[in-house]
Amino acid sequence: MRAALSKLDPLIVLIVSAVLLALVFPISGTAAWWFSRATDIAIALLFFLYGARLSTTEALEGLKHWRLHLTILAFTFVLFPLLGIGLQPLGAWLGSGIATGLMYLCLVPSTVQSSVAFTSIAGGNVAGAIVSASLSNLLGVFFTPLLVMALMTHEGSVHVDTGVFLKIATQLLLPFVLGQLLRPLVGSVAANKGTKIVDRGSITMVVYSAFSHGMVAGVWGSIGALQIAFLVVLSIVIVAAMLWLTKFVAQVLGFNRADQIAIQFCGTKKSLASGLPMAAVIFGGAQLSLLILPLMIFHQVQLLMCSWLAQRIRSREASNEGEMQCFTSKQP
Repeated sequence: MRAALSKLDPLIVLIVSAVLLALVFPISGTAAWWFSRATDIAIALLFFLYGARLSTTEALEGLKHWRLHLTILAFTFVLFPLLGIGLQPLGAWLGSGIATGLMYLCLVPSTVQSSVAFTSIAGGNVAGAIVSASLSNLLGVFFTPLLVMALMTHEGSVHVDTGVFLKIATQLLLPFVLGQLLRPLVGSVAANKGTKIVDRGSITMVVYSAFSHGMVAGVWGSIGALQIAFLVVLSIVIVAAMLWLTKFVAQVLGFNRADQIAIQFCGTKKSLASGLPMAAVIFGGAQLSLLILPLMIFHQVQLLMCSWLAQRIRSREASNEGEMQCFTSKQP
């Protein structure tokens, strides 16, 4: 039992705890207003740390492998949005709030930590994964709001005006740029594992605030267990399909094995760490709790499936190397 608990992602534990707390003790009124302001500050600090952690020199050097990065970005910001458009008819059964969440899920950038970790476990191009995932998050500050305005406002279910870019600039981009500028001074501090409390804390605050809004507004009366189960199954199908497609396309384009692995694990991911704070800045309100639900479920599913695949690839390669060594040793 303890072994199983130790393997749980701490972020998932915090998110589930925040959801349960919001369901039982939702925050409202003046307290909710102040908590929302504190959440804004936490999000700004989160993106400041993102900027301070990203090595500009390494990023510029890594951009030389432009075919790899362009392929991963195409999956993240072109193919996934097209998938989101194709999933919109499900709104007739899932409800407009969750259907909107599925669309938003497809517009957020790739993860950084898990993409790099799984690429490393599987023996892929770690340096390429670091640059691609970091570049995805950097461009996501611009691309995700633009895609939201282009693809999520046509039916009037979501209202996002150009003022959102001022919020993005002041709450996300400005702290990120400041982090980059101050990296020589604060880079070592930002890279410290202790700062993970800001990453996890800010996301937990977003979830608690969003689900509290939903509870106070009575949003959760519109969703049932069957819809949640369907989201889990749909997430499994999407991750499996994208893992196959990224590998197939990478092979067709002639990438080597290490790059194929990086494309698989970077091109199939969607970032909870970036997606939730951006959703809080772009949308807000009671509907945010339903909108972020697909992303939270997808995040956990992608971690489980990609972890299994990375371990499987590593085991297979180790087995192949063992067979090769055995064959070599038998040669006269």
